[in-house]
Amino acid sequence: MLPSAFLSRMHTLLGPDFPAFLHAMTEEPPCRGCRVNPVKADPDAFRSRPPFPVRPIPYTPDGFYHSVEKLGHHPFHHAGILYSQDPGAMSTLCALSLPRGIRALDLCAAPGGKTAQIAAAIGADGCLVSNDCLPPRARQLVSNTERLGLANTLVTCTEPAVLAGWFPAFFDFVLVDAPCSGEGMFRKNPEAIEDWSEEKVRRCAALQGELLSYAADMLRPGGTLLYSTCTFSLEENEAQIDAFLIAHPTFRLCRVSDALAEATVPGIAFPGCKADLTRTRRFYPHIAPGEGQYIALLRREEDGDPPGTVTYRDAFLSLKPTETAAVEAFLRENCLHGEEYAKRLRSWRGVPVLPPDGFPLPPHGVYAAGCTVGELRGKRLVPHHRFFTTYGSDFCRRLSLDREDVRLAAYLHGDTFPAPELTDGYAAVLLEGAPLGGIRVVEGQAKNLYPKGLRRP
Repeated sequence: MLPSAFLSRMHTLLGPDFPAFLHAMTEEPPCRGCRVNPVKADPDAFRSRPPFPVRPIPYTPDGFYHSVEKLGHHPFHHAGILYSQDPGAMSTLCALSLPRGIRALDLCAAPGGKTAQIAAAIGADGCLVSNDCLPPRARQLVSNTERLGLANTLVTCTEPAVLAGWFPAFFDFVLVDAPCSGEGMFRKNPEAIEDWSEEKVRRCAALQGELLSYAADMLRPGGTLLYSTCTFSLEENEAQIDAFLIAHPTFRLCRVSDALAEATVPGIAFPGCKADLTRTRRFYPHIAPGEGQYIALLRREEDGDPPGTVTYRDAFLSLKPTETAAVEAFLRENCLHGEEYAKRLRSWRGVPVLPPDGFPLPPHGVYAAGCTVGELRGKRLVPHHRFFTTYGSDFCRRLSLDREDVRLAAYLHGDTFPAPELTDGYAAVLLEGAPLGGIRVVEGQAKNLYPKGLRRP
């Protein structure tokens, strides 16, 4: 049952639209959505041959409605082709088109759906810092960025105040998908209802103000700030943005994309507000399929100052000569573009990694520093699962599986299976072109390297 205080708030906010909203929240089931990961697959190809019935989401080219339960068990999910994401949640990044090659920050990133959208949009020559200040959530980010093959992403677990000290006026784009009271998730998450209170709304609003202030400190002149919540309260949404604009007069609200505007309604211009808050957007379940979301797109004015630089010393190290020789030998033998990868090799915690191009490593709080290549064991390198999921398409030996291939189930189960078409050595397993993981072929048999914690029963 929805809290009476919440219903009273929504009746005041929505007026004549309240009955339609209440019907959607109490009588209609939650909507399921998924997003095709462009890093791994072509959304148009997926649309032409989906593995289950889907309907396109109108405001994004790679989003789809579906009715599959437990999508996380599907092979396409294992391969990072699909990411299960609420349509309302994926609408946030549809507010704008991100340029390729930029420096971006996802300040409150876990579990990683919006991180995946940003990473795909900015491309391999961009760099994304994906942060969450809670260690369990940061580890979840690592797992998802690994599965999705995001080579251009650093995962950090650091307080926003520390990040602001490291990256003054540095990023071209910052997303603040702020922790909130979660009113938009009431249909999907009964625990959110139990946890809701007006006091929680006030606590969240105070935290959101701090996050926005830190985000402003890290955004370069001319950069773009995107703020979102999955709640409906005025205090956490329009009032938050109005107060921010008063405190930061160099920022201006921008219009969102036409496609997103059609699926949402204007923000609420409450009495006494200073900004044109109708430029912000509200995603309601009685307007479009999906759960609640609030979206505000802002731009920092150019002021003639150049973008800032990082304030810390790069924590990446060079590999030792013996380590370099072992990794380069592996890359030459197993990868089509091994020599190019070798030029980017760095050492992080004694492990060879391929970091995002030209991005210095923070001194602490790093959970993933780009793509881990593997583990050095004496004079040889054992490839990491992340190297297969990220660069599997570039392996010299590739086992390409169709969705109907019986070996797909065997691989996901962790079994050994025949691979007579491959010569001995390490090989990448691809599901319809998307890197899924790795195997080691010995005399026509595939020794399974799929991590035990990911295997299907």
